[in-house]
Amino acid sequence: MSKEHDRKTNAMRVLDAAGTPYEARFFDCPEAVSGVEVARILELDPDTVFKTLVTRGKSGEHYVFMIPVACELDLKKAAAVVGEKAVAMIRSRELLGLTGYVHGGCSPLAMLKPFPTAIDETCRLHERIAFSGGRIGCQIEMAPDDLARAVPLAVADLTVV
Repeated sequence: MSKEHDRKTNAMRVLDAAGTPYEARFFDCPEAVSGVEVARILELDPDTVFKTLVTRGKSGEHYVFMIPVACELDLKKAAAVVGEKAVAMIRSRELLGLTGYVHGGCSPLAMLKPFPTAIDETCRLHERIAFSGGRIGCQIEMAPDDLARAVPLAVADLTVV
């Protein structure tokens, strides 16, 4: 098996299968670090690096939200976007069983089960954004429109002002 194949994540395989253009960015990182730190390591503007957050609605359904790494998710705005009375962040220990990803390596692509996903409207301000590639130390960089073709996305104002 080639070294490149060993580095491929399920998120990359989904994009490859669909013929969707992206760039994989790898960096040495033995454990999860903040998204702002990831942006610094990769020399990217933190406004262009998005974190993937998983929530549970009052109904019990799960939702995924992508916001810039230096921002905070506005839970009221998020709930309104998905038609819930309220949403709350899931516990870190629930993440792996629910999504197949660990904290710091959660990608909106290739989760164990597809969940309704929304991205902050600031993604429209950038030609390319970065987000977790599905493992710690891996980011995927691509056009927001290409991401929207790979995973259905609602675009909305999601952050605390």
